[in-house]
Amino acid sequence: MKQPERKETMEQDMTKGSPFKVLIMFTLPLAIGNIFQQLYNMADTIIVGRYVGADALAAVGSTGTVMFLLNGFAQGITAGFAVLTSQRYGAKKTEGVKQSVSNGILLSVIGAVFFTAASILFMKPLLHLMNTPENIFADAYCYISLISLGMVANVFYNLFSAYLRAVGNSKMPLFFLVLSACLNVVLDLVFIINFQMGVAGAAWATNLSQAISAVLCAVYIYKKVPSLVPEKRHWRIHRGDTRFQLATGIPMALQFAITSSGTMVMQSAINLFGSEAVAAYTAAGKIHSLLTQGMVAMGQTMAVYSGQNYGKGDAARIRQGVRAALVIEVIYSLVSAVIVYSALEPSLGLFFSGEVDLTAMMPWARTYITICTLFYVPLCTIFIFRNTMQGCGYGFLPMMGGVVELVARLAVAVVAMNIHSYWLACACDPAAWVGAGVFTGVSYLYVMNKVQKSLGAGMPSHGLSEKQH
Repeated sequence: MKQPERKETMEQDMTKGSPFKVLIMFTLPLAIGNIFQQLYNMADTIIVGRYVGADALAAVGSTGTVMFLLNGFAQGITAGFAVLTSQRYGAKKTEGVKQSVSNGILLSVIGAVFFTAASILFMKPLLHLMNTPENIFADAYCYISLISLGMVANVFYNLFSAYLRAVGNSKMPLFFLVLSACLNVVLDLVFIINFQMGVAGAAWATNLSQAISAVLCAVYIYKKVPSLVPEKRHWRIHRGDTRFQLATGIPMALQFAITSSGTMVMQSAINLFGSEAVAAYTAAGKIHSLLTQGMVAMGQTMAVYSGQNYGKGDAARIRQGVRAALVIEVIYSLVSAVIVYSALEPSLGLFFSGEVDLTAMMPWARTYITICTLFYVPLCTIFIFRNTMQGCGYGFLPMMGGVVELVARLAVAVVAMNIHSYWLACACDPAAWVGAGVFTGVSYLYVMNKVQKSLGAGMPSHGLSEKQH
């Protein structure tokens, strides 16, 4: 049945206007949304740390890299599916947009079920492999197993948000995310304090909040964004769309998986120093993650920006956008480094009850933050170069950037574990950022030369942007 015509709202054509202004206006809601998404996990860790205990906080924190893997899969695969949508939207192909949406939804159902089953099956051996301390193992396994059960909600919130961003709408995903982040805090307090559910309560609060976000995004799309609402004839697997979406989405998901594998190796090195070090590292890591969300948001923006402009066939505008993004992000990186370093000591107290000796925690946390903040500039460039290539439909080289990160983290972590150096374990992240920053920068120059040639040759801009991956 044909959907009634409805007025489309809040969509943004990123092929027009000043690239600097377009990027700023689109990134700001994304950055705020990403910060609230980080508050999901921060609420868990703060409430768990203050009301359940430091060991429970360490248990939740020890699964942080596994959480990154689960969230990375959801974000990577769905962002890859939405690349085709943004390219067709930029090319003004209305039917193609609807077809790509339905195809992505069907593929996401299959992917979410498969990944949930695999996560539950391999979670316990994975935690053992990561040297999870015995005194926190039971809580860590309980928490991350329940989070795995919420993968379907995670995947579909990210998918619907990616579709809205693909047509230039970054405001409504923010609205729903803020609402569910607030709900997550309320549910944390109810489940953990009133119902005494411990780490299980934190996991269920996260799952329910993400499910509500997914439902609200779906309802908004159906009611307000007709260009993203498939009709009956679109609801089937389309071979060409499937080939492109998998060729784009799988490398993006694998890139997250490869990167998270490296962070798991780093977590394994951190775990060797005991639950106190793990708890301090967890708290510092949450603060670090919160302040770097502007970099992540700019990356998400560049995926949409480059996708729409690739669909239009404007390679020069893509380059202009990258230059503007680099200026914005270098300034942001320097400011963030100062803020996160200065705010560490007062912020650390949020994660622990008064019974915990913060003076014992501070050296562990300070070491990690000091090392990280020195390398924020190479970190920000990774998001810009990687997502620009992905928005143009090139998934292989960004994925290989993840391999560079993995190799760098693995090499440093192995040495750190062998010589039992906490300082070197913390250096795993900067080593990965420098290596991947150089690799993705060179890869971006190579890809843009290919894009320039393909668009100059009049290659059709309907989403089939990279035929020989």
